[in-house]
Amino acid sequence: MIGRKTFLIPAALALSMTLAFAAPIKEWFEGVPAKDHAHVNPMASQPKAASAGALLYGDHCLSCHRANAQGDGKKKPSLRNGRIGIVSDGDLEWFLRQGNLHKGMPSWSSLPEAQRWQLVAYLRSIQ
Repeated sequence: MIGRKTFLIPAALALSMTLAFAAPIKEWFEGVPAKDHAHVNPMASQPKAASAGALLYGDHCLSCHRANAQGDGKKKPSLRNGRIGIVSDGDLEWFLRQGNLHKGMPSWSSLPEAQRWQLVAYLRSIQ
């Protein structure tokens, strides 16, 4: 019985943390068109996509989200805390393309689509 309670407490804690992160991250992705939400990363199965995305991260994302992708704990969110895992690849690519200047995220629509998908692959690899 004690073992079961020990197991349930961490599971309950994990669920509450997931739900706590889900609401704020979903706000960032409100308005993603269904066709974009449904997109699957065409580079997901390419072994070098994540490493190419890491280089792009260094060029475009590091200054805000930091070298370890932990953000600053304030306006620049962590990209490692599991919140990214609750949205689709299409949501991530759409957000990179659209940005959200109101929340401090620039649009990366100037990056070729393939490079945005490489960034998505990198973000998935660090979860």
